[in-house]
Amino acid sequence: MPPETTVWFNPSCSKCRTAQGLLAERGIEATYVEYLSQAPTVEELRHLLTLLGTSDPRAIARVHEPTWSQLALDDASDDQILEAMHEYPILIERPIVIVGDRAVVARPPERVLDLLDDGST
Repeated sequence: MPPETTVWFNPSCSKCRTAQGLLAERGIEATYVEYLSQAPTVEELRHLLTLLGTSDPRAIARVHEPTWSQLALDDASDDQILEAMHEYPILIERPIVIVGDRAVVARPPERVLDLLDDGST
């Protein structure tokens, strides 16, 4: 049985839709979480960072998003950034694909193939 696949997803994002198409082409059923309306908790964000193999929230941050500048997050602590991501999920990069105990920021969307081609499905 293949591991569970979850996608942090924004339906208005073309890269998200491309990643969705790549998964569908391979017959991968995924759970799509519209994180803008279902903001992840700080704990969920920390867990995601672990799956990505980092502790740096900047790895999943949209640092060019105007909200990032408005909140003056360039010099913020990791905890402050995670709190901001929870409160303003627009700050979270997309799409993020989680397969089992591994994850990837699918930018470009073809990065999702890294998870699939490693024999994890």
